[in-house]
Amino acid sequence: MDTSVAAITAWTLMEEIPVPQDVVNLLMEGEQAVAAFRTFRDSAIFTTKRLIVRDAQGLSGKKVEVYSLPYSSIHMWSSENAGGMLDRDAELELWTKAGHIKVKLNKKIDVRRLDQLISWAVLK
Repeated sequence: MDTSVAAITAWTLMEEIPVPQDVVNLLMEGEQAVAAFRTFRDSAIFTTKRLIVRDAQGLSGKKVEVYSLPYSSIHMWSSENAGGMLDRDAELELWTKAGHIKVKLNKKIDVRRLDQLISWAVLK
């Protein structure tokens, strides 16, 4: 499979964090937050229905853009663990109805945990 397709967006997850309390305002009835990760400027939250990525904008960070990726739109994914000392970051790639999304993972994040989260969400 040709994986050289340009990503429509890319995120970098830095480390797992407690689920932010203000994410409750973004959840639908019956939806629950499962895991959260710090990004460069904000957070990514895996819920029982979707992946929510909050991205603070501007110098003050008061303007926030929110991405919502329903698991039902994911057609395929791949994961790549870090290869060693020179290749320290792992990657998760998602092929969705909207296009290709690349998620880079800091060395503090277990790529197999993310693999399990995506598997659980898409295949259940």
